Amino acid sequence: MSNRISQIHIDDSGLAPPTPEIEQERKVAVFDLLEDNSFTLPARGERPAPSGPYHLTLAIRDRRLVFDIKTEKDEPAAEFHLALGPFRQVVKDYFQICESYFDAVKKLPPSQIETIDMARRGIHDEGSRVLQERLLGKAEVDRDTARRLFTLICVLHFGG
Repeated sequence: MSNRISQIHIDDSGLAPPTPEIEQERKVAVFDLLEDNSFTLPARGERPAPSGPYHLTLAIRDRRLVFDIKTEKDEPAAEFHLALGPFRQVVKDYFQICESYFDAVKKLPPSQIETIDMARRGIHDEGSRVLQERLLGKAEVDRDTARRLFTLICVLHFGG
């Protein structure tokens, strides 16, 4: 399938190093994203979109989230910058609930962990919805791809 991301690079240069828990979330999100994703660039006017699979670099530059997309032949396919403002609250909420979840796993019974995990998934869904809205007209991603990309955005935000 050509409408997908086949390689991902997180440009976290200049950002604080992630905690072990955040690094684990990042590794899982990258692995899951590369295993299964849907990423389509739209045509630009009369010009068809470059075909994938794509190599994606995610970075934060000048307080903006940067998607730098290249073809497998390392040719530029698209680059777009998204304001971080719309993500700030949901990222903050996500980190707070993740912190509660990591603490709960260490000391609470499974029923209470499950409740926190349900809240965590709800906030994660909200973040993926915001991302899909912000990508309108720039790239089409399915729900699962948006969720995994949101996790990576959180990792970048953590250091940003």
